[in-house]
Amino acid sequence: MHQGNQTTVSEFILLGLSSETEKQKVLFALFLGMYLVTVAGNGLIILAVVLNTSLHTPMYLFLANLSFADISSSSTFIPKMLVNLQTKSQSISYNSCITQMYFSIVFTVIDNFLLGVMAYDRFVAICHPLNYTTIMHPMLCMLLTVIPWVFSNIVALTHTLLLIQLVFCNSNTLPHFFCDLAPLLKLSCSDTTVNELVILVVGLSVILFPFTVILFSYICIIRAVLRLSSLGKRWKAFSTCGSHLTIVLLFYGTILGIYFCPVSTHPEDTDKIGAVLFTMVTPMVNPFIYSLRNKDMNGALRKLINKKWGLSLRCPHT
Repeated sequence: MHQGNQTTVSEFILLGLSSETEKQKVLFALFLGMYLVTVAGNGLIILAVVLNTSLHTPMYLFLANLSFADISSSSTFIPKMLVNLQTKSQSISYNSCITQMYFSIVFTVIDNFLLGVMAYDRFVAICHPLNYTTIMHPMLCMLLTVIPWVFSNIVALTHTLLLIQLVFCNSNTLPHFFCDLAPLLKLSCSDTTVNELVILVVGLSVILFPFTVILFSYICIIRAVLRLSSLGKRWKAFSTCGSHLTIVLLFYGTILGIYFCPVSTHPEDTDKIGAVLFTMVTPMVNPFIYSLRNKDMNGALRKLINKKWGLSLRCPHT
């Protein structure tokens, strides 16, 4: 029993992405590789920002926070999934499942807000370059860094407190590879109307504000770029915007598809594919899209790797 008499479920069974043994071996190797790339790539970004004083600017501060959130997000569920694949065990305790869900929400919301913060930073840098240091002063940067972390925990706590009031009667089989909110709601035999309403209201608030900031920022950026006389400068700016917008579309598209449709209408495979995209693929590619093609970051990473391991990093021209 758990939480008094509110549930008879003491553990959940995570079905994962496939029940076939051969596919599980492939998935283990694939996800282990993705996890190592995610941790290594984002870890290098954090080290480069911390150790290189030339990168102690708002843009790289937000980037380091994004990298930390991506590592934390992946670490919330991938190690457990790898253990389950290796040991052929699919179980996860009730408490571990709720904890996993809590932190998955935390880091999803943080990523959401950081995307908006980074878009605003680029808007100020491109549209108001002469006033950049005045606008992006240390106190504002601190607030833009701390607020996403505080607010994301409030959102996650709200969903968690509502979820633990639900009754899980008989079935404890979760057709997912981690404890996500939507499939947990499907599994409950309680009325989840309030939970779905909170997802809609709170979720829309969480999504719309950063998305509006991103949309406004990029409209202004595009207008400013089109006024540039140099074609080379225009192409460089549009290329940077295109990379960021690719991640924005991937992130928001999967979240809107999974969390803002009624849970009863979600095909299970759609949930899984969408979850893989924003919980595994996006954190893995973020360092490459945001940083590794950046000249300053390339230089800092090259110095870091040369200093620590005596290796040379050959950087592509940007």
